[in-house]
Amino acid sequence: MVYTRNLRGLVLFTCRWLPVSTPKAVVFLCHGYAMECGIFMRGCGDRLASAGYAVFGIDYEGHGRSGGVRCLINKFDTIVNDCEDFFKSICDLQEYKGIPKFLYGDSMGALVCLLLHKKDPSFWDGAIFVAPMCKVSDKLRRKIPMAMNLLAKFEDVIPKWKIIPTKDIIDRAFKDHAKREKIRSNKLIYQDKPRLKTALEMLRTTASIQDCLHEVTLPFIVLQGDKDTVTDLEASKILYEQANSTDKSIKVYPGMCHGITTGESDQNIALVFIDIIAWLDTHVDSHGI
Repeated sequence: MVYTRNLRGLVLFTCRWLPVSTPKAVVFLCHGYAMECGIFMRGCGDRLASAGYAVFGIDYEGHGRSGGVRCLINKFDTIVNDCEDFFKSICDLQEYKGIPKFLYGDSMGALVCLLLHKKDPSFWDGAIFVAPMCKVSDKLRRKIPMAMNLLAKFEDVIPKWKIIPTKDIIDRAFKDHAKREKIRSNKLIYQDKPRLKTALEMLRTTASIQDCLHEVTLPFIVLQGDKDTVTDLEASKILYEQANSTDKSIKVYPGMCHGITTGESDQNIALVFIDIIAWLDTHVDSHGI
């Protein structure tokens, strides 16, 4: 684990998992809302490193071990910029020059990946979107417009206010009881109500990305459970349909919930990673490496 400092002077936690041999490619992890990389995504890092990939992750501002107000997102762009600065600093290292560079986004992390691609469309060689958060469900959106319009008037006065009521995301996201309780015991994960500014930023960002899905051109795969009640499977299908990528695929897992790489049975998680690693290997091979 290594700490870095962003352009705003905040200390950010980063982590890495390296293969024993020369890496096939570099994979950059973007974690979900309220989550962190070092513990929550360790299983992902270990599996990909064992498959020959150099894996790097970063805790966003206010998340995990990074500095900042806990789970306060003042501007979504700051998350994207911090990730871009760190990821590209790794790509500039001599040992990683000339090998493919992939993004891996879990839940809200997929939204971060989409925005990274939007900023520099030709830089990344592909992306893995796990249960991507690229839209607030229409059902929820119909319930909140008036309240959000009212609350938006106060977002710069009380940005940290934990006002947004939500159901227990951990209960809904992670099906396996033992894994769910282990995740709940991780004190680096934010488990309080979303802050006002954070909720509004996520609403705005997911709304804006909907108008840009046709700009997605990089190779990608979407993986999601058909019982996911945290992120919208229909929105993932829209991403797949509207993206202008010539190399795109979507895999839906029957009976699985939101946390398909962290909260399912060991057997189910292994199945998902078989698909992820197969996709990566295929796209590394396409580069002739």
